[in-house]
Amino acid sequence: MLRFLFFIILFTFNTHFVHATYGIKNTIVFPKAEVINEYTTRIPFKLVDHLIVIEAEILNQKGNFIIDTGSETLILNKIHFPELYDYQRKSQEVFGVLQSIDNPYEKRIKEFQIEGFKLENKKSDIIDLSHIETIKKVKLLGIIGYSILKDYEVFIDLFLNQITLTKVDALGNTLNKNVYLEKIVDSLDFKLKKHTIIINGSINNQEVKLGLDTAAEFNQINKSVNKKVLKYFIPKKRLTLTGASNKKIEVLAGKLHRVKLSKTIYFGPMFTVLTNLNKMNETFGTNLDGILGYEFFAQKRTIINYRKEKLYFIDYPINQK
Repeated sequence: MLRFLFFIILFTFNTHFVHATYGIKNTIVFPKAEVINEYTTRIPFKLVDHLIVIEAEILNQKGNFIIDTGSETLILNKIHFPELYDYQRKSQEVFGVLQSIDNPYEKRIKEFQIEGFKLENKKSDIIDLSHIETIKKVKLLGIIGYSILKDYEVFIDLFLNQITLTKVDALGNTLNKNVYLEKIVDSLDFKLKKHTIIINGSINNQEVKLGLDTAAEFNQINKSVNKKVLKYFIPKKRLTLTGASNKKIEVLAGKLHRVKLSKTIYFGPMFTVLTNLNKMNETFGTNLDGILGYEFFAQKRTIINYRKEKLYFIDYPINQK
């Protein structure tokens, strides 16, 4: 049994910016991307522990980016992009789940390119992520969040270890009608609170509101949730968690049972930690009872459509690898 298990949630809250005019002329390129057509690309990813990580190149550097639906912006790692100026310091803090993140900066990315896709004038926060590099033993250039992902239908496939990005129109319709070889078998509505995906569900027949975050290595359940919910949280051990701000807390970890999102969408027991989400809810203006992360995607091959505020699901093969 591990004495400590590091746990990163990158639900990043961005407030008002001090707008900088500094631009990066170089594009961000994903060298392993497979272009399916002019609107669709597939990018293989690797799992670093339970984080979804893709390889990219920017400013003559090659490294890794975390795919994080819980982050509002594109984030660059201050360690690898040290050209910062005082006027680029943000006027307010950036918040992680466990604590505020010190000394955030902002840059404007002139171009962000994924093979045939080019995004211009994207803001990027500059944050020291060196502690995550140390824990995960990878060169981390940054984090790709909502500001990049929102323009695409995003298929996160933990069976094939790939993410498919398909350009959508203003209504969320894919510009290419034949994107997926597999059949979509179910769907679920969600609400978007700023950049946070919020799902209504139930645990032990008690209604709950849950956030969905691809960078949550394990699920979280709030300590203040209804006792009937906690009845089906079975604790196993204590863990030390490290958040985006490098702050550490000790929590109970175990299995959460009886999670349902609809009559047809339900889950087997999921590894979950019991923690206090009150600070996060106050920061994000939400009222979440919990967060679904890697354990959710491990059971559901999921497509996220931000503009339609809808999740779609594709079955895992009967004989999973």
